[in-house]
Amino acid sequence: MWAIIKKEVKTYFLSPIGYVFIGIFLIAFSISFYLELMYTGGRVQFNYIFTYLPTILSFAILIPLLTMRTFSEERKSGTEQLLLTSPISITKIVIAKFISAVIITLIAIACTSMFLIIIRCFGTLDITAALVTIFGFILLSMAYISIGILASSITENQIIAALITIITFVATWVLPEFLQTGASFSLINMFSKFTTGQINIAYTVTYLAFTVLCLILTITVMQRRKSAK
Repeated sequence: MWAIIKKEVKTYFLSPIGYVFIGIFLIAFSISFYLELMYTGGRVQFNYIFTYLPTILSFAILIPLLTMRTFSEERKSGTEQLLLTSPISITKIVIAKFISAVIITLIAIACTSMFLIIIRCFGTLDITAALVTIFGFILLSMAYISIGILASSITENQIIAALITIITFVATWVLPEFLQTGASFSLINMFSKFTTGQINIAYTVTYLAFTVLCLILTITVMQRRKSAK
């Protein structure tokens, strides 16, 4: 499994995807930092930068860019057969691809620490709220990545996989606007609770359960494809 993780992470950086993902995310985060700076008159709160539209929109587009190739590319290039007949179990393959995408996302999130340093040097930093927000954003990322991997497992077209991922994410985003009970299923709404600086156990469990469910569904899809070969 570790060999697959190493291969996948290496692939992200041998192609422009890894660099584009990290670069665009940091540009969007910088714009959000500037907006927070202007809005608060210089009293920046790191935790709220994650909730600004540039950050969320870049996130909504970049995760599908990261995950759309996980299985779709294997199928399109004809290497899926080698993957399905390898001695490594489907479960390990899915988990390895998931971990690889999470690692790239963690690198991008880690790069935002420069803003923590800036705020610490020139303002007041609520380190607890910042760390809890980062934790919540990692949970949100894991849930979204699991959606993208599931979408990639059901189609060989990378664009369609990306669109399915974006539509699913946006649907959970805007659901509360149409249904009062929709707030309970909104990935973004759940994340906003973490920006208060308190870890919400219920939402943490929900994120993890959602991630595991999507991964199980992906494993099921790939197992069926293997059985059909």
